Amino acid sequence: MTKREIIKITQTLINQNYFQFQDTIYLQQEGLAMGAPTSSLLSEFYLQQLENTTIPEMLKKHNIKGYFRYVDDILLVYIDNPTSIHNVLDEFNNLTPKLKFTLEEEQDNQITSLDITIKRNQKGLSFDIYRKPTTTDIIIPRDSCHPNEQKTAAIRHYHDRLLTYRLTPENREKEKETVRQILVNNKYDPLHITLEHKKKKQNHNTQTQKRKWARFTYVGKETRFITKLFKDTNVTVTFTTNNTIGKRHTTEHPM
Repeated sequence: MTKREIIKITQTLINQNYFQFQDTIYLQQEGLAMGAPTSSLLSEFYLQQLENTTIPEMLKKHNIKGYFRYVDDILLVYIDNPTSIHNVLDEFNNLTPKLKFTLEEEQDNQITSLDITIKRNQKGLSFDIYRKPTTTDIIIPRDSCHPNEQKTAAIRHYHDRLLTYRLTPENREKEKETVRQILVNNKYDPLHITLEHKKKKQNHNTQTQKRKWARFTYVGKETRFITKLFKDTNVTVTFTTNNTIGKRHTTEHPM
């Protein structure tokens, strides 16, 4: 595919932003289509283009010591004197009229970035897990009719985060207790889940052969009986479930 063809396809995707609300069809005049698979890619391309052209000179001009971005969240590290962070914000907002940046400064020598809290102290920096005030301890309960792979997804995330993040010993112990309480509240045995997670991780590391995928709707032990037939093959089984919020809402509140 030539460069010209890629540009033409991209222009078509950007310009034909049609969507329907109730019985009316609209054409979005600005921005990228919400929910389209290509929108996140094109947004990332655009930001990376700025990061390889305009932004480096801006960071150098304002003596920014560190620039870290994940999707649309940016963490800047700087020294108050001589850097004026509000002047930096103004220049970011002048990069392009279609992008608007907001500023959140550290309070009490700490700031939240994504799911961690970064705190400055005399010894340097310390890190802790951050949870929003609206966060609940609800994950898929142990007695729900879902495959174990889906039930333990959140648990694997909690464990991997504990192993990966450079938490202080005190914060690590606090997070372990928080995870343990989440598991108990959702009818899991924390010790059993920890051992099961380690075993699955070891098995995953030994699989190097390229595998194929097969998807099954999970209904209980009957599904497991069928999928065991693929145990010694190069087919990896994945599960879907009918027990979704959308389907439950439709069933309980029919239109």
